[in-house]
Amino acid sequence: MPPVPDDRRTAPGGSELPGRGVELMELTLVSDELGTFTVPLGGPGRGTPYELPGGAVVSIVLTFRLGTDTDGLVFETVRVREGEQPVTRRSALGSFRAGGPYEIRLPPERLPLGRAHCGTYDVTARMSDAAGIEHARVKHRFTLVHRLPGSAVQGDPHRIGRR
Repeated sequence: MPPVPDDRRTAPGGSELPGRGVELMELTLVSDELGTFTVPLGGPGRGTPYELPGGAVVSIVLTFRLGTDTDGLVFETVRVREGEQPVTRRSALGSFRAGGPYEIRLPPERLPLGRAHCGTYDVTARMSDAAGIEHARVKHRFTLVHRLPGSAVQGDPHRIGRR
């Protein structure tokens, strides 16, 4: 993938975008079981990992705007935990006209299950076009926690699944 152009600037909400590209306005995790959690893209809480229960089924919802018509928009996440191989997930979003906001809900993904997978993960989310030019990049962190089947994760406001 080619490097991000040097005219990168920070967009509202914390996503980085080149002058002609994509503004990632919101990245939300949605689960029928856990509810909804908006990942902080900027400001306080941006570097603080949020907690997710192991084995949870989660969909990513993207809200974005485009500065120009864009062909073959792709969303990719790379999830890394110390001592493990990176896990990459790539979703083709399609072609879009300039404007928006657009909202896309990606297919659900089951998070790793079991105590061996518990720990903090660093995630890099990127949006690029058919030519491979990166238009937006966001980094965030989450901690995968063990839970008993059918139980909710309790307490901390950075946890989703609280009831």
